[in-house]
Amino acid sequence: MNNVSNKIAVLVEQARRSVAKNANLAMVVTYYQIGKILIEEWQRGEKRAEYGAQLLENVSSDLIATFGKGFSVQNLERMRNFFIMYSNTSKELRNADIFQKSSNVLRISEMEEKSSTVLRIFNNELIINFLPISWSHYLFLMRIKDEIERQFYEIETFQNSWTLKELERQFNTGLFERLAVGKNKEEIMRLAQQGQIVEKPTDLLKDPLILDFLGLESSSRYSETELETAIINQIEKFMLEMGKGFFFGGRQVRFSFNEEHYFVDLVFYNRFLRCFVLLDLKIGKLKHQNLGQMQMYVNYYDRFIKQSDENNTIGIILCKTKEDAIVEITLPKDNNQIFASQYETILPSKQQFQELLKHNNKRDDL
Repeated sequence: MNNVSNKIAVLVEQARRSVAKNANLAMVVTYYQIGKILIEEWQRGEKRAEYGAQLLENVSSDLIATFGKGFSVQNLERMRNFFIMYSNTSKELRNADIFQKSSNVLRISEMEEKSSTVLRIFNNELIINFLPISWSHYLFLMRIKDEIERQFYEIETFQNSWTLKELERQFNTGLFERLAVGKNKEEIMRLAQQGQIVEKPTDLLKDPLILDFLGLESSSRYSETELETAIINQIEKFMLEMGKGFFFGGRQVRFSFNEEHYFVDLVFYNRFLRCFVLLDLKIGKLKHQNLGQMQMYVNYYDRFIKQSDENNTIGIILCKTKEDAIVEITLPKDNNQIFASQYETILPSKQQFQELLKHNNKRDDL
């Protein structure tokens, strides 16, 4: 493509994405309103289960005859539940910047489509804020019982443009639990209102990292080289699992000091923290020597590689098992550069992540 064609292609792609977002948002708004109408009719009618079932059957039959498929009894029930869940959502929780950035609104009476990051719905008064993600995403989100966790995944889906499949994976690998471990209630609330914010080295850490996509789960024994190769073969998925803002810098990156050669397993750069992130892979138990070696790598990068306007290098040792006591006694008390995270090549159960969160955090009063 020549330069003119490229400019036009970019414009068309942007327009398509904008149309898709507005279409998804209009659908979500419409289904919310349908749920509202069903609930209001339910409340005015007979308070019997038979009445509700008959109401859905009648409405479904009428709408299918007019609009075709998409309005089955099951789907109408989903719309009803959607309204119940989001009309009862905490206004304080959803009063976040991401929901308030746009003054553009969609008035139900006019159904004016406007290009906006966030849609605020009015019908004489504010009803609810929605993000422009698909109805399929919201159907999945409705399965998440905890309101704080549900909103976290809603925001992350929007900010990262997750497909439904990616949303399912992030939920199944306990992303919220892993990021919430060790955080106080204010920090957990911030996760729910803003998603993952990367401002300091610890914001990058996930313990454990879930590497089920490497295909190593069926192998009882593999070398560090095989682990590294598997990561390189799935580098995009690996960086997504690592978190936001990563760029890949190289594999087995060599540097020389005192006429000796050293090799960093994986080198990344994080654009949010503006620093190098070095990874050392260990298939066994973490040892204090591993921490000392990473300290030397980090020191070298800080003194000879990073620019003066860049932040200090971060070193992460990715190991199969670790003892926190070894990490704490080996590293300085004020350490904010060297970290150790475990990894799993098999997806743990959701319950394991939830138990870990309950053990480390108390947020009963949220």
